[in-house]
Amino acid sequence: MITDHMSTDGGLPSPGALIDRANHLVQTLATPSLVQLVLRLALAVPFWRSGMLKWGGFLKLNDTAVTLFSDEFMLHLPGGPYHFPAPTVMAFLSGSGEIMFPILLVLGLGTRFAALGLLFMTVIVELTVPDGWPIHLTWAAMALALMAYGPGNISLDHLVCRARSRGR
Repeated sequence: MITDHMSTDGGLPSPGALIDRANHLVQTLATPSLVQLVLRLALAVPFWRSGMLKWGGFLKLNDTAVTLFSDEFMLHLPGGPYHFPAPTVMAFLSGSGEIMFPILLVLGLGTRFAALGLLFMTVIVELTVPDGWPIHLTWAAMALALMAYGPGNISLDHLVCRARSRGR
């Protein structure tokens, strides 16, 4: 913190004191638990929206999802691009992950594992659409932050941990 609190001209706060107050205000607004909640929501939304487009009913993929993995999507690996192996299976796994992982993130349940799943999916998306790297990098950063720092206090994970520690 800046220790220069009062200026010599008429008792007005010094620039250092104003900076300290502004820093305190920003820290008060951006509490870690709020930041972690916003990260969880921000990462969940694009995957949820993509996942919803793949389903035509309960556990029923729509034709477009299978067609994308069969004909459109390609893995851009050295010597490639290559078609996805088992496109129907890949479409089902992708659609399932894009629904389940965001639900877990929003609830804050199994957050680190859900973030790991979405990080893995982000890598696959990057290999499929390499020109999308700016947004994929953002998704990866959010997933890594959640994996490193967890879901925060506004989560079911936090409630489960508190209940477990009380039961000991």
